[in-house]
Amino acid sequence: MIKPMQSHAISVLGGLALVIGLNSGMLSGQQPAAAPQPQHIDPQARQMLDRAIQGLGGHAFLNAKSLTSKGRVFFFQDGKTAGMQPYASSFVYPDKRRFIISKNKKMLSMDTGNISYGGETKQIILINNGDKGWELDQYGTIPQTDQQVQSWIISNRFSLESLLRLRLNEPGALVLLGKVDFVDNVPTQGIEITEPGGISVRLDIDRHTSLPIRISYRVRNVKENDWDEYSDAYADYKDIDGIMTAMHVTHYLNGDRIGEIFRNSAKYNEDYPPNYFTAQ
Repeated sequence: MIKPMQSHAISVLGGLALVIGLNSGMLSGQQPAAAPQPQHIDPQARQMLDRAIQGLGGHAFLNAKSLTSKGRVFFFQDGKTAGMQPYASSFVYPDKRRFIISKNKKMLSMDTGNISYGGETKQIILINNGDKGWELDQYGTIPQTDQQVQSWIISNRFSLESLLRLRLNEPGALVLLGKVDFVDNVPTQGIEITEPGGISVRLDIDRHTSLPIRISYRVRNVKENDWDEYSDAYADYKDIDGIMTAMHVTHYLNGDRIGEIFRNSAKYNEDYPPNYFTAQ
């Protein structure tokens, strides 16, 4: 029997699962990687990546401690819009997140940690801290499922910030210059990244602005005994606190659009209350 809190959360979050890191069987059962080999980055790829990092803000991008953003999240099913929710997100790099979404569509105001509806506040809060996760709403708090936590870990691992700030520096990573391409009619230069465990990631960089346009990665779905193809497209960059920030992020799974995030505002390096990323 599903508890009231669980039933409520499932009804609201079901369609948002793949957009904000829920309900996926990715990577469980992946074989342990062999001892990592020395990192190798092709010099031409390194130059392109350095230009991308500089285009994003250089030192400011690499050393940002947190990102607070607000906006709307859309999810799709069978090619059609299945829902929209306002959200407020607090993120401490590399792996702490507090993601708040509304239960209704008529939003009057929103600030960090609170969504107001004409005197009534209704919200669901997803908290992730490393390999731990919780889900909170008016019924109380429950741990996120193993699948939820795993999905969060994977989606965060291949985010733009994690890829450029962490993944490229891991021992055993192989980074090569890839092919040129067009992404949404933008000419791009590809960077091919192979992780020690064998996962392949492609980063497409705008050849004119040097800003990242798309990240694509292929992950084993052990439940289906097949591979899932994911990609995240970044657009509508704006200078926020000296960092070029994508205000529009679109998520794809096996070629189908599954979600979009539109940031209305963003702020870097804000401080958060104690225990903000715990279940307390």
